[in-house]
Amino acid sequence: MFFVQRLDPETLESLGLIKQALQFNQKIVKIKTKLFYKQQKFNLLREENEGYAKLVTELGQDLTGNVTSHLVLESIKSLIGCFNLDPNRVLDIILEVYECRSDQDEFFIPLIKSYMCEHQTLCHILGFKFKFHQEPNGETPSSLYHVAAALLQHNLIALEDLYVHLLPQDSTIVEEHKREILEAKQIARKLTMVVVPSEKTDDKEKDKEKEEEKSEKPPDNQKLGLLEALLRIGDWQHAQSIMEQMPAYYATSHKAIAIALCQLLHLIVEPLYRRAGVPKGAKGSLPKPLWSRQAPPQVETFEDLSKDVFTMLGYLGPHLSHDPILFAKIVRLGKSFMKEYQSESKQDAKDKMDSLLSCFLSIADQVLLPSLTLMECNACMSEELWGFFKLFPYQYRYRLYGQWKNETYSNHPLLVKVKAQTVDRAKYIMKRLTKENVKPSGRQIGKLSHSNPTILFDYILSQIQWYDNLITPVVDSLKYLTSLNYDVLAYCIIEALANPEKEKMKHDDTTISSWLQSLASLCGAVFRKYPIELAGLLQYVTNQLKAGKSFDLLILKEVVQKMAGIEITDEMTVEQLEAMTGGEQLKAEGGYFGQIRNTKKSSQRLKDSLLDHELALPLCLLMAQQRNGVVFSEGGEKHLKLVGKLYDQCHDTLVQFGVFLASNLSTEDYIKRVPSVDILCNQFHTPHDAAFFLSRPMYAHQILSKYDELKKAEKGNRQQQKVHKYIAACEQVMAPVHEAVVSLHPPKVWDDIRPQFYATFWSLTMYDLAVPQSAYDREVNKLKTQIKAIDENTEMPLNKKKKEKERCTALLDKLLEEEKKQLEHVQRVLQRLKLEKDNWLLAKSTKNETITKFLQLCLFPRCVFSAIDAVYCARFVELVHQQKTPNFCTLLCYDRVFSDIIYTVASCTENESRRYGRFLCCMLETVTRWHSDKTTYEKECGNYPGFLTIFRASGFDGGNKADQLDYENFRHVVHKWHYKLTKASVHCLETGEYTHIRNILIVLTKILPYYPKVLNLGQALECRVHKICQEEKEKRPDLYALAMGYSGQLKSRKVHMVPENEFHYKEPVSSINPGGLQNGPGNTGKPAAAAASATSKNEEGTAEDKSKDKSQVAQKTASKNPTAVNKASSSSNGSSTPNRYTREKEDKEKSGKEKKEKKEKNSGSTPEAKAGGKEKQKEEKAGDNKEKTPKADKDKRKDEKKDEKSKTDGKSTDKESSKERDVSKEGKQKESSKGEKPPGPGSLKSPVPRAEGAESERGKGAVKKLRSAPSPGASRVVSLSLHVRVV
Repeated sequence: MFFVQRLDPETLESLGLIKQALQFNQKIVKIKTKLFYKQQKFNLLREENEGYAKLVTELGQDLTGNVTSHLVLESIKSLIGCFNLDPNRVLDIILEVYECRSDQDEFFIPLIKSYMCEHQTLCHILGFKFKFHQEPNGETPSSLYHVAAALLQHNLIALEDLYVHLLPQDSTIVEEHKREILEAKQIARKLTMVVVPSEKTDDKEKDKEKEEEKSEKPPDNQKLGLLEALLRIGDWQHAQSIMEQMPAYYATSHKAIAIALCQLLHLIVEPLYRRAGVPKGAKGSLPKPLWSRQAPPQVETFEDLSKDVFTMLGYLGPHLSHDPILFAKIVRLGKSFMKEYQSESKQDAKDKMDSLLSCFLSIADQVLLPSLTLMECNACMSEELWGFFKLFPYQYRYRLYGQWKNETYSNHPLLVKVKAQTVDRAKYIMKRLTKENVKPSGRQIGKLSHSNPTILFDYILSQIQWYDNLITPVVDSLKYLTSLNYDVLAYCIIEALANPEKEKMKHDDTTISSWLQSLASLCGAVFRKYPIELAGLLQYVTNQLKAGKSFDLLILKEVVQKMAGIEITDEMTVEQLEAMTGGEQLKAEGGYFGQIRNTKKSSQRLKDSLLDHELALPLCLLMAQQRNGVVFSEGGEKHLKLVGKLYDQCHDTLVQFGVFLASNLSTEDYIKRVPSVDILCNQFHTPHDAAFFLSRPMYAHQILSKYDELKKAEKGNRQQQKVHKYIAACEQVMAPVHEAVVSLHPPKVWDDIRPQFYATFWSLTMYDLAVPQSAYDREVNKLKTQIKAIDENTEMPLNKKKKEKERCTALLDKLLEEEKKQLEHVQRVLQRLKLEKDNWLLAKSTKNETITKFLQLCLFPRCVFSAIDAVYCARFVELVHQQKTPNFCTLLCYDRVFSDIIYTVASCTENESRRYGRFLCCMLETVTRWHSDKTTYEKECGNYPGFLTIFRASGFDGGNKADQLDYENFRHVVHKWHYKLTKASVHCLETGEYTHIRNILIVLTKILPYYPKVLNLGQALECRVHKICQEEKEKRPDLYALAMGYSGQLKSRKVHMVPENEFHYKEPVSSINPGGLQNGPGNTGKPAAAAASATSKNEEGTAEDKSKDKSQVAQKTASKNPTAVNKASSSSNGSSTPNRYTREKEDKEKSGKEKKEKKEKNSGSTPEAKAGGKEKQKEEKAGDNKEKTPKADKDKRKDEKKDEKSKTDGKSTDKESSKERDVSKEGKQKESSKGEKPPGPGSLKSPVPRAEGAESERGKGAVKKLRSAPSPGASRVVSLSLHVRVV
């Protein structure tokens, strides 16, 4: 055999081992062919059709019986052996049958496992199957995906091996995703662009071409098909691996995959949802559980959610919108978790739950809100989501809304398109929104807002910032919004307010921008009408104040005004102001321009929000601090007009907010939150006026509470007993306050005024001093008229008539009860003040100093705080006078108020000048009442210590008439005050300064009912105001408008003006040589009427000559009269002394004059100061030479007249005397008055203590003559020291 294998056939034949070599060769070929080339296994069905037919029959048999994969596998082995079937082809046929019977996983998976084939072979066979469907327009059957997914799930094949057989390539998928984003952005750009009609047709043609190109359908994305199959059978592990290979949200952007993932999530969260998420009374069908053991486990606790559920939701992203039911389940689970989180008291457990909380926040940001965007008009889901979100603090919610608005829409192609479509639709709606179609437009806005509130509101707010007339229709159209949408609206408003790209001032830097004013108005209207949480907005305003920015206080002002009905304005009518001094009901009915009704709920919401977030006191303190800070932080950079507006806005908002807190907070809440006044001032550095403003309601509450306690403790109905109990309650409550205020001022202050007086002044209000009887009567009559009109109205339905009548009757009863209550209260307060008054003023130094401190620390700070406080200050002065308070000189107080208002007017803001004008008006009202009727004067002033002209050491003796200022001399004094007001007004008008002119015009308008009353003074004012109208018409329109308004009103008041001789008594004029005229500011000066009517230099000279004649006659008549009192002349600092002391005074003044001249040289660095110094020197010289011969006086007068005519700009305002001189001369005054017979009363003279600015060329003539006149006409002088100090 060895030789046969090794030797060739011919050799074998020659050796005789084989018969024939040829036959042997043929036989070998046949054997080798049979051995190597003949097929032993058949892989084509036609080659062994019987065997394959039997195989298909075995695999296709009914499997419901006892047929198992093991039995079938044995049959398959037999068929392979019997029919020589190809094992690979058999495996292919098994997969084919499995594909057809894809529901028989339990049979085929074990069969394939038992078949003992290699994983690689199985994978190649599957790969060839997928390859077969990778042709254009090819469609891979879902059964093949299922088979592949099942094999992957049971690890029969590896994903890496199969993945390479699938199309398209990953790079192709990434390119497709980028292309989709670009297309979405292009669509968005087209929607936002303004397109010309011709361009529209071109775009349509291009779109058609693109659609034709897309008609050739590319092959299926087999990777996505396999992913879907994996998700359907619950193989999350392999599905996640495939999704990681693709761009974010690319896979789930296909609806089938998103739905498959949602179904898997349903199954996983079902047990936890049934336990914790199902609302009460709700039912639901249970989903079919997955049979696969390899599927993710179902969750039983919230901790289990972090294993797979949060990850699945993260992959799902905005496409959770395909399954609203699952959306609701996730939201409810989140709601349940938040309740559990909030109720958890143990810190350790809460720390563990913090990670879950952050997961829920992430899901809300990445899944829930984007999914809501893709749900078209699903208000139920919006409300469901709000149930979850409202459990978060507003900081978390606003962060979510910010992400949603500014980032989410740019991350997904689909959301890019939705954003553009929303903006387009919003434009369509807003173009057609009017007051007439609010309802249909509101419904459209509501539908659009359910899904995309951030985009919609952003556009609406941008329109409102441009067109403020949209505010009302927009607010009315927002009634169809969901709770979530309202919360989003609040966030969008805050974001719009905080926009760093927007300037909050107009380009002129003098006014607040209109867009900010529009948003503030919208805030007030929206937050009042709809139940929106206010915490975020209030915190925003607080943060802005912390940063030293007060522009946004406009928002708080609007919100408080609309929500609480508390309106702060300085343009109140007298009737409104009177109503504001009554109770809360009277304020609501008659105190505001617009009666804002139904504010109970909205004001309660505002109060709750402030208390819950502890913002009430911080806002008050920040506003009080910022009010003064505005001047320093903004004063250097901003226009003075804007600084004043910001100051006023800050102040008005503080007042408004304080009134709201006082009227809405309970006594306990208020006392608990507002500290004592010394803590407010010393620790929080709150200005004193603001500190008392905040503390005042607290004192009132405490006094009433203590009073009620005392009444209950000792029952007694007698009025006297009630008064005593009230006084006891006041003493108990106010005693700590008296001690607290001592630390607010230096000890020297309390030498003149006691802390009790200081605290009493600052703690009382107009409600405590007087009952506005006429205001109550007016409102009661209005209600009676309304009731009568309701009865007579036949068209009104009976139900409505009954309701309206009941409402009016209830209001009527409330007003009458309130009036009665206030009347009793005022009587008690007046009794208390009557007992306290003797200990108010100590006057250890001088009465002048006492009045100075009273003005500086009490009157001036409060009279500009609010309009009601301005009235209060005037009424308080009158009350102190009426109470016959010891050491209080009423005459001196009024003189100090009226003598020089320049400083005060110049330092006021616009609103403060209105309040100051109202204060002066009330003071003038009292003075005018006394001036107009002798009986009234004698009754109210004749026997009062406030009108003493001699201050005796023994105190007030009511019976000594010689010490009192008589009626005629009081009229002289009033004329002098009017003259001083005119002089100060003309000075302010001539400065050219915007603030001076604006403020004095406002003040003059306010005091118009009582000033000017003298014809010549009115003419002087009219002349100067007319010039202001001419000068400012083109330069400063707001000043022009003010001046024109005042000019018109002044002309209408001319009929009420009287000549000077009717206003106060003047001695009859006779023709006497003017050589006897005494020169000095205490004598009768040139009449103001001559100054006002003069129009040329010749007329000026004539008027001066006449005035000299008149003054000479007055002097001679007074000296010849045997009953006349001794003459006294006013010194340059305003104090008056008898004639016998004139020379002593002159000697002392001469010695002090040199010191004063040196001082003026140093201080008079500015032209204004120098001018003032020269004027003062002239006046002093006039005072020194007053005892000279008449001839010398006449010559001096002529010289002065020549000098005055030679000047181009007359310097008219006197310089203020120093405090030391005031005090020393007051002392001399008192000394001289002790042992002497009192001189008769006469005119008062106070210098105007300001020298500021020369008169313009145009201001010559009448006004110049007025300002150079030495004093108003009066024939007598009062022995009274009246010093003017600027506070």
